[in-house]
Amino acid sequence: MREKPVYLFTGFLGSGKTTFIKETLENHEFGDDGRTLLLICEEGDTEYEPDKFVGQPVRVEVLNSEEELNEPNLMRLAAPDDFDRVVVEYNGMWENQRLFECMPRGWVIAQEMALFDTTTFEMYNRNMRQLCFNKMQTADLVVFNRCEKGLDKMPLHKEVRIANRKNMIVYEYGPNDIEPDDIEDPLPYDLKANRIEIDDDWYAEWYRDLNENEDKYDGKTFIIKGRVALSEELPDGQFAFGRHVMTCCEADIQFAGLLSYYSGQQKLGTGDWVRITAKVRVEYAEAYQEKGPVLYIKSLESCEPCDPEVATF
Repeated sequence: MREKPVYLFTGFLGSGKTTFIKETLENHEFGDDGRTLLLICEEGDTEYEPDKFVGQPVRVEVLNSEEELNEPNLMRLAAPDDFDRVVVEYNGMWENQRLFECMPRGWVIAQEMALFDTTTFEMYNRNMRQLCFNKMQTADLVVFNRCEKGLDKMPLHKEVRIANRKNMIVYEYGPNDIEPDDIEDPLPYDLKANRIEIDDDWYAEWYRDLNENEDKYDGKTFIIKGRVALSEELPDGQFAFGRHVMTCCEADIQFAGLLSYYSGQQKLGTGDWVRITAKVRVEYAEAYQEKGPVLYIKSLESCEPCDPEVATF
């Protein structure tokens, strides 16, 4: 089956999605090489002008409710034409996962762009943080538009980086006036040290960077506090070491742990707080069913819980 690239535009009402899509579909570099299915999940004040679209015909379909966003309906809408791509203007109040789960076979996200109006972002992020986080988490590109010169970009940069460390960020000040984000995100610890002590406040950042850039951690020794999680599925001498991490809000708190090998004599129980010195090895592990970071514990001692117990970014 031939894959159909999906270009997904997310953001809240008034964030500039329609304007951006209009400019895209009116660009010869985008529209000259095939048919496009445009799915509109949210209608704002700006209207499309199909007569200005370039290239082969663009078929416009509107989804009026989240209930209409399902695989059978998407297959039905796509059936009449042998289109070459899908462009989706997504509803800001719907979570992205809903679309990902119901895309027909062969539909593949080619690019995802999240747009935010800088003048209203703080309000949305404060009152609907989960929806903001959801859009930034999977976006390839985050655009903050309607920016003013002299804008303090750091608060915006930090919010995006909590959700995704690798996506691109740009700030738009006006037509043809954009500025790419060039703020560096140095780690709070020195990876060149022989033994690296991870402060309690650094756990979430350490865990994320370790999993995203595991090769640079291979062979490094860390001193770190966390909890023991035993499992009947793990043989003697193995357990999960980690902490509960809150990425966005209380609803998404989850245990972020790593497989650990321990040959010491101390009796351990699930939930115990321990301070360990351990070397990271990136290798295949049966518990992961793939290659990943494993902790080889050199020493372990009981300790007081971290305060707060849940780690955050």
